Amino acid sequence: MPQHEPLRLHVPEPTGRPGHDTDFSYLPISAAGTVRRPPVDALPTQTSDLAFTLIRVLDETGQAVGPWAPKVDLDLWRRGLRAMMKTRAFDTRMVIAQRQKKMSFYMQCLGEEAIATAHAFALSEGDMCFPTYRQQGLLLSREDVSMVDMICQLFSNEHDPLKGRQLPVMYSSKKHGFFSISGNLATQVIQAVGWAMASAIKGDTKVASSWIGDGATAEADFHTGLTFAHVYRAPVILNVVNNQWAISTFQAIAGGEGTTFAARGVGNGIASLRVDGNDFLAVYAASQWALERARSNLGPTLIEWVTYRAGPHSTSDDPTKYRPASDVKRFPLGDPIARLKQHLITLGAWSDAEHDAMQKEVDALVLAALKEAESYGTLADGHMQSPAEMFEDVYKELPEHLRRQRQELGV
Repeated sequence: MPQHEPLRLHVPEPTGRPGHDTDFSYLPISAAGTVRRPPVDALPTQTSDLAFTLIRVLDETGQAVGPWAPKVDLDLWRRGLRAMMKTRAFDTRMVIAQRQKKMSFYMQCLGEEAIATAHAFALSEGDMCFPTYRQQGLLLSREDVSMVDMICQLFSNEHDPLKGRQLPVMYSSKKHGFFSISGNLATQVIQAVGWAMASAIKGDTKVASSWIGDGATAEADFHTGLTFAHVYRAPVILNVVNNQWAISTFQAIAGGEGTTFAARGVGNGIASLRVDGNDFLAVYAASQWALERARSNLGPTLIEWVTYRAGPHSTSDDPTKYRPASDVKRFPLGDPIARLKQHLITLGAWSDAEHDAMQKEVDALVLAALKEAESYGTLADGHMQSPAEMFEDVYKELPEHLRRQRQELGV
């Protein structure tokens, strides 16, 4: 009988160990403007090649090139730049506030701002997002969203619209199409698909947009959601944010080695795109394409947004334990704010002086909102929701055993 070597379990090499460079060679970088743009009514199988390339609009000089370059008023790009700067300013202040023990926890989206903000500009009134905990840009892009309310949620104070019942950063706003964030990974995918199916059953025109990180694509709910989205042609966008790192592991652990996350859409019969998530124009264009497809009853689209998590996973994380400090400098796609700024300057529609003035404006807005929110209390000063709130909004009539417990608490 032939002799065979013992079987060995393959474990992806943790290339991001301190002192080791992360290997980004798996990431094919297409030149800006070279990837084709299929018609909106293309069959899912006719998009399979787009799952293995990278849709880009902005080239190295800041020019918008190629078939995906959107034709819009320049004011949209200026508003987009402001939304990204506002989101980054918000994150910066909130990280400081967490270090000052004004809240227990925070998660920033440093380096990923273009994805949520550009997508938000493409959405229509009534569309519903099912986000994870790094899409604060969906809310901060809207001028009618109160930053004070968002910060009060982070502080879990007396003015918290969620009454202290959610972890910080797990916002909720039905009015603004922002479904309640869940700490359980991937649940929002099947919720979004179900919501989209309901929209279609009602004959509505509203679209669901779900969000998941690269690591959570290993969860069963993600694959179940893809199956239902395909079978029922649900009007949903399945956003996979590939920021290269989970809390302590490189994206290869979740199956992003040797293939792409967009390929999972192809395997499920879903139209799929792989997009430069640090290119605001490309994000906007791909989002518009997928939204038009959904509204035209042509089914779901899976989009892999390639980006980079420039900061820690959260304020509880120390990324120096598993990736080198120089890692971000080697990531080839660059800073989304700097790239859009350069584009506007190239068009003669922006200047360094205007940029500095806008930075001061958004910094002042965030600081003013922070001070107002602090007036309602923080974790540090104890002005929190009453413990009585835990008994409210659950039962129409409070059961006797909970009534006794509430009396024992004296609330």
